[in-house]
Amino acid sequence: MTKHIANTITFCRILGSVLLLFFPAFSVAFYIIYLLCGFSDMIDGTIARKTNSNGKLGSRLDTVADLIFIAVSLFKLLPIIPIPWWLWIWGGAIAVIKISNIIWGYFAKKQFISLHNITNKITGLLLFILPLTLSFIELKYSSIVVCSIATFATFQEGFYVATNSKNK
Repeated sequence: MTKHIANTITFCRILGSVLLLFFPAFSVAFYIIYLLCGFSDMIDGTIARKTNSNGKLGSRLDTVADLIFIAVSLFKLLPIIPIPWWLWIWGGAIAVIKISNIIWGYFAKKQFISLHNITNKITGLLLFILPLTLSFIELKYSSIVVCSIATFATFQEGFYVATNSKNK
């Protein structure tokens, strides 16, 4: 029975992400569901490893849950957050480099490479808490920190692909 707990938590993140669509962004209900989705993302992998139930299905389900959560969050937040032009360019550059790393890794190593190292984890955490800070930190300041770390993480990933060194 404990073997399915992690996947159940991940599936709940998918449901929670869909629920976000029905609440106004920045409402109390939105924040509660958003935080529960984030918390579930932090614990499902840990539980899977502790219960020795990590596998391909759980990994794929986690990726799907992450993509749905990110897509819904962007759908709800992007239309109401005024994003400066320079931030669009910086974020776009990071995305292009990350995609290039994935393509390069696939052709060079015949596998999709996505590092789960500390800089990528910090980037993910900062991106997750960014909407929670908008009421007291201006986006133009907080985004510099997030984008700087994301840029470093992206180049670190490219370095790993190029040198085949492991920094996990």
